[in-house]
Amino acid sequence: MNFKSSSYFNKVRRREEFFATEHLKSGIKQRSVRGGAIMLAVQAGKFFLQLSSTCVLARLLTPSDFGFIAMAAVVTGFVNLFKDMGLSMATVQKVEVTHAQVSTLFWINLGVVIALALGTAAIAPLVEWLYGEPGLTLVTIVLGSLIIFAGLSVQHQALLQRQMRYKSLGFIDLTSMFIGIVVGVVFAWHGAGYWALVAMTGATAASNAVLVWSVCSWRPGLPNRRSGVRSMLVFGGNLTGFNLINFFSRNADNALIGWWWGSGPLGLYSKAYGILLLPMRQITVPLSQVAIPVLSRLHDDPERYRRTYLRVVQKIALVAVPLAAFLFVTSDWVIEVVLGPQWTQAARIFAWLSIAAVTQPISSTAGWLFVTQDRTKELFLIGLFSGVLIVTSFVVGLPWGPVGVAASYSISGALVRLPILFWYIGRRGPVRASDLYASLVLPLFVGAGVAGAVALTRWLLDTQNSLTGILAAGFVAAVTMVICLVSLPIGRDTLNDFKDLLVTGLKR
Repeated sequence: MNFKSSSYFNKVRRREEFFATEHLKSGIKQRSVRGGAIMLAVQAGKFFLQLSSTCVLARLLTPSDFGFIAMAAVVTGFVNLFKDMGLSMATVQKVEVTHAQVSTLFWINLGVVIALALGTAAIAPLVEWLYGEPGLTLVTIVLGSLIIFAGLSVQHQALLQRQMRYKSLGFIDLTSMFIGIVVGVVFAWHGAGYWALVAMTGATAASNAVLVWSVCSWRPGLPNRRSGVRSMLVFGGNLTGFNLINFFSRNADNALIGWWWGSGPLGLYSKAYGILLLPMRQITVPLSQVAIPVLSRLHDDPERYRRTYLRVVQKIALVAVPLAAFLFVTSDWVIEVVLGPQWTQAARIFAWLSIAAVTQPISSTAGWLFVTQDRTKELFLIGLFSGVLIVTSFVVGLPWGPVGVAASYSISGALVRLPILFWYIGRRGPVRASDLYASLVLPLFVGAGVAGAVALTRWLLDTQNSLTGILAAGFVAAVTMVICLVSLPIGRDTLNDFKDLLVTGLKR
């Protein structure tokens, strides 16, 4: 009897370790810095694996194989928006959660993904009929069913994120991706065609679920209608609504350009956009995995919350603004080096979109505030309003082609959407609109210095070799950034802050 009691209480204690968060506050600065470094390294590893697998599979498969999967991905990509219904963030954000609540959310998630898999199977024949591609029904059904693996692991991953277990999360991401790539390459090597891509996706999803359950020892209990998850469901519903609106507004430009101007101009636009935002995503995506748990734990300390958020935003802006200025001035060189001389028409699109590379990373951090302050209803409303403005900007610029769409979108983002967002954020909560504007002063000063120095370098260098120009301009830009930072007291304070973050991250 005593043995059973001891075993039961040990089980309860291990289970409760995933819910308590008070112990995280004592070393939260060091946890956040090291967590950010870990997730940035993981993101770099994932980028390398993606690039490597693309190079290998592109030589083993045909373009039609990739295109075949892309047809099914139109449906499965949309369905994946609903795989966790925002409930993972509800688990991460909430100050106090219980085993009963997370168990109930687990079963809700699982029920939702099973329904989505069945729904995808039901419309799969329609997808094949629309594209006129035999075999697309089965592929769509298989890819749609893989969402069940996400439903099985989403709450476990949320608990790991809640506890700031970034090494575990990084290990899971990299290992599951590596397993998927190996399976995909083996299938492709043996002539499986597009099924190799299906196998790669399935192996990644399955191994991710197995690894998550292995690393996270929490196990769900039975669902409980009285567990008090109503507020968490409302939270998740608003977040899912925002993601849905964001999905449509962010893809409306491709749909409009393709409809009005055709595949050629759309190809120029989509390539320019993809290249521009790639480096930005390597920063914002991993940092969001760290920032949301950290800010959630600081919710009851408004001043510390405010300082932590503004500190991160300034660092993101100090990367985004000078980089965008550099890309704006060297847009033709960048396009020629990355895509080749046949893509030179994309340079003007790329230059205009570089303005969006300033506003988008900063705007994305606004979601951290709304989520961690339990203001997802406001996030949904500002997302709806912003989505209307974004689509309107696309329509306004459409008569002037992809360049007009890029210019209209970028200018309206900087002059209309960002100021409205800052005002909306500052209506309540510890972070005010004036704080946000103040955090951008130094990055804008450095960005202006970089733009002037690189433009002067272009004029003096007058080279026809794009690679040489980029290397020379990059060196000048780096030196200019340091000079601008050293020349101002606030810049010197920021350099000391970077040094402090580095020292903190290296401490055990």
